[in-house]
Amino acid sequence: MNYPEIKLLIDGQWVASEKSIAVINPATEAVVGHIPHASAADIANAIAGAARGLRVWKRMAPAERAAILLKAAQLMRAREARIAHATVLEQGKSLAAAAFEVRRAAAILEWDANQGLRQYGQVVPLGPELRCMVRREPIGVVAGFAPWNAPIGSPMRKIAAALSAGCALILKPAEETPAGAFHIAQALVDAGLPPGVLNVLFGDPGEISRTLVESDGVRMLTFTGSVAVGRQLAQMAAARLKPCLLELGGHAPVIVCADADPVAVARLAVRAKANNTGQICVSPTRFLVAENIFEAFVQAFAEQARAVACGDGLAPDTHIGPLTNARRRQDIERLVGDARTRGARVLCGGERPPGKGYFYPLTVLADVPEGAQVLREEPFGPIAIINRFAQLDDAIAQANALNVGLAAYAFSNNADVQERLAAEIEAGSLAINTFTVSSAETPFGGIKDSGFGREGGAHSLDAYTVIKSVMQASHAQVLA
Repeated sequence: MNYPEIKLLIDGQWVASEKSIAVINPATEAVVGHIPHASAADIANAIAGAARGLRVWKRMAPAERAAILLKAAQLMRAREARIAHATVLEQGKSLAAAAFEVRRAAAILEWDANQGLRQYGQVVPLGPELRCMVRREPIGVVAGFAPWNAPIGSPMRKIAAALSAGCALILKPAEETPAGAFHIAQALVDAGLPPGVLNVLFGDPGEISRTLVESDGVRMLTFTGSVAVGRQLAQMAAARLKPCLLELGGHAPVIVCADADPVAVARLAVRAKANNTGQICVSPTRFLVAENIFEAFVQAFAEQARAVACGDGLAPDTHIGPLTNARRRQDIERLVGDARTRGARVLCGGERPPGKGYFYPLTVLADVPEGAQVLREEPFGPIAIINRFAQLDDAIAQANALNVGLAAYAFSNNADVQERLAAEIEAGSLAINTFTVSSAETPFGGIKDSGFGREGGAHSLDAYTVIKSVMQASHAQVLA
């Protein structure tokens, strides 16, 4: 299968451009394709097209909108092999992981499409002559920005919720991994989505984001990415009183309590850490292990980590693929080097392999000193930090020590400990005795510097709607 010929989607039309951006295969460093670079006129046309699409889309019956979205989800499932293959070529994850992401994205679209049928209002009786109807209405045109690490799932979070709520969306996916959003858009167009309801732009991130946020035609923005960029976008939006939905970085702690099985937890932990080469905002990274099981956990973790095969995502025996770009590998090398210099034990990995590709093995750092950069800075890559704790109080304090709070994990069979962790861990999502931290059916998002608002679950459409109160008096009793 070849890499797709990607175009911009503007007001229902597939648009090319003279200027293009190369897409690099991180496993080979070869160019696999090119994407068009949106001009200022393209961005303006997308905003105008979204306004026209909104007028049509928000007036359609929710069931009619849902039928189109559900048909697109069916098309995504039917095209799984093609979409997954393109994802491996541009992002590097294993083919199995890419296929799972396609299925997960389709599930998100199905969930949100059905949530659109459950956007109920209220009737508030204020007396025999007066009542209030509380309505939920689409907020308007939304600007969405998606990252490169989940090139199918992350764009789908924005697309599914915004469209299910009756909004129009202008999406700027990551230029490094454009195929996922392109395939989603193609499925929606093929399913009968009216022109302008979804627009997809690639190009200069600064120009696109600035133009969209400053436009009077855009009423809201949604962004998944780094804390630094999220803060910049939030400041720009705040100056124009535009609401934001922000899912930002994390540095997930994992508390492994004294009663946990160290070998069994280590086996699960390595599998979770290897997922997408650690390039996930919820990736388990800071392992805090009770002192009495520390050495057993470290030994089991390192043994499992050494068996993780690093290679091209299209190879059947690959467990983790390359990092998506050279910048990520440079950051990983910097963080490992700093930890090593400060006295951390490198139990496996820690060196880039020779040859082409942005490969870096799963690396285990034990007894990492407090001053190490990797304890404060999200590595966003295949690094596992394993430190010990004596008392649960200490583990909770370490888990909550950072300004981010996206995901956290804990392992214990003690019901009282589980309840205490649920109450005291500062994170938007806590997973106990599992590394499954989100699904289409559950709300997901962060606290503190990890952002605000929630995607998924029963609240998935809330951010994309406004509440209108309609006071209605009895004509006969009030105006007679």
